[in-house]
Amino acid sequence: MKRVLSGIQPTAESFHLGNYLGAVRQWVELQKTHDAFYCVVDLHALTVETEPAVLRRRTLVAAAQLIALGLDPDKCTLFIQSHVPEHNQLGWVLECLAGFGEASRMTQFKDKSQKSGADRTVVGLFTYPILQAADIMLYQANLVPVGEDQRQHIELTRDLGQRFNSRYGQTFVIPEAYILKSAAKINDLQDPTAKMSKSAASNAGVIDILDAADINVKKIKSAVTDTGKEIVFDEKNKPGISNLLSIHSALSGNSIKDLENQFAGKGYGDFKSAVAEVVTDFFAPVRQKTQELLADEAALLQLLAVGSQKARDVAAKTLAQTYSALGLVPPKL
Repeated sequence: MKRVLSGIQPTAESFHLGNYLGAVRQWVELQKTHDAFYCVVDLHALTVETEPAVLRRRTLVAAAQLIALGLDPDKCTLFIQSHVPEHNQLGWVLECLAGFGEASRMTQFKDKSQKSGADRTVVGLFTYPILQAADIMLYQANLVPVGEDQRQHIELTRDLGQRFNSRYGQTFVIPEAYILKSAAKINDLQDPTAKMSKSAASNAGVIDILDAADINVKKIKSAVTDTGKEIVFDEKNKPGISNLLSIHSALSGNSIKDLENQFAGKGYGDFKSAVAEVVTDFFAPVRQKTQELLADEAALLQLLAVGSQKARDVAAKTLAQTYSALGLVPPKL
């Protein structure tokens, strides 16, 4: 089977609906047909200053949610990035291979550094894509499931892998981007022309998976809608209703056309109530399972330790091959 590798940052108290539909749901499917490695990238999360206790909690919450949403530790390798020190070790090797110019051209770095200013931009944000390249090549991944906004980082990974192989001999598999195409484009409930994101100015338009049902019901019933009364899919003229139709369809499995027929002649209030019911019913068992996993922290940590050991078995072999190719003297055993 081809190997896939992807990761998610623990930068919030809960994943949101866009995280699930845009990435995690497809990870669940890929574990059935691929040798899948998935990690909670807590080292990447250090580029944003966070209280230690908060980062620890969010890391465990992220891992628990991934399992509750369908990742099966018996079918995939699920681990925490910092539990595998080879990530940092290979990251340094690749930093010594990457050019300052190509690293500075990364779009995400340019955007974030321009907003924060040079004095408030940490070096880790600059080298972030290089550590990401190490994450991928450490496991000799064939495919990397990512959103379109990460394509540039995968191209950097490919460039670094090819550069290393040409200089030091065939060592790394050169990965390809597996661009995730969400079953639905999910936008902010308060600004249905913008992608649902934790970086939004307000959380009022974000459906958090672990929020209590009444919170998400209130958010959905307060969602921005459009002029007119028809419940039809028209992203240009009715972005609010189109967004709610997409959410209902993605979680219920009903087609947009069927939903248009089902709600023909009904008001926005009835439709919003139906969307809220679908969302809360879908995520109620996920929330319960996450809480159960977190309640037995020792068992969750043991499960993650098994995944980390499986990851290290692969990572250590790749790092040893890399060091040997570079001419680094191995330690005497």
